[in-house]
Parts: sequence; structure tokens; C-alpha cells
Amino acid sequence: MVETKTKAKIKKDKDPEKEVDAVVDPKKYWEAVGRRKSSVARVRLFSARPWEEEVGHIEVNGKPYKKYFVHWLQQKIVEDSLVKLKSLNRFELTVMVSGGGINSQAEAIRHGIARTLVEFNADFRKKLKRAGYIKRDPREKERKKPGLRSARRAPQWAKR
Repeated sequence: MVETKTKAKIKKDKDPEKEVDAVVDPKKYWEAVGRRKSSVARVRLFSARPWEEEVGHIEVNGKPYKKYFVHWLQQKIVEDSLVKLKSLNRFELTVMVSGGGINSQAEAIRHGIARTLVEFNADFRKKLKRAGYIKRDPREKERKKPGLRSARRAPQWAKR
């Protein structure tokens, strides 16, 4: 008899939670991981709320992306998937990126943003795929082989 009361109580507790979920949650986000070489970017996409001051803000490791990526070409790489959909000021993005160089980090972020946009709306997939932002670039650094100076560079040969 005690068990049935607790079950009934649990069911009553769950119903109000479902009602709360039906209301739009301002902190709801879509998350995806983007990769390039040895860089990994965890991207969270928030749909921008019009009452906020900064609309279209991209934050990378706690900094605005224009301060994290100083060169204009890397800034352009980060924006590419949003510009392709003409929605640069429509979303708020927070990114945690690690590993690799600064250029591969920018490309990992672009890959992660494209994946979150597809998760947000599946109709975006066609445009992003055509642009080549959905596919992960599989090129990695080749390992050094024994007897060679690097992956393929042989030691210099001398006749005498």
C-alpha cells in the first residue's frame, strides 16, 4: 500500500514538469562537436532572443571570436556556415575549442556550427552540405616512420 502511494505521488510530480517544459525555455540550446586535424570544438547554439542587447554574438573560450581569432581570414572561416544561410545575427554561439593550431581550430568551429545548424533545422543541411561544411575534413598529420627523418623524408644520400 505504501508503494502505490509513492508511485501515485511520483506520477503527480511528473505532470507539472511536463507543463513547465511546454513553455519555451530561454536557455534551450543545440549542441554539436566539430573536428579538424587534432582540434575539437564543442559548439552550443542558442536561438537569439530579440530583447537581448548583443544579437549574433559568438564566444570562443570565453572571448569574442574576433579577439580569439585576430586574422580576418580565420574570422571569416568561423562565420562561413552562418553567412551561407544569411543568419549571422540570428543565433548566439558559445564554443569551447582545444588542440591543434589556430587555423584548424577555426575550421573545427565551422564544422561544429554547421552541425548545430542542421540539428536546429534539418532544412539547412542541403545548403551546408553543398558548401562542404558538414563533412569532416579527414586529413591528418602522417606519422613518422622508422629509418626516415619525417613521415616520408629520407636521410640525405651521399655517394662518398
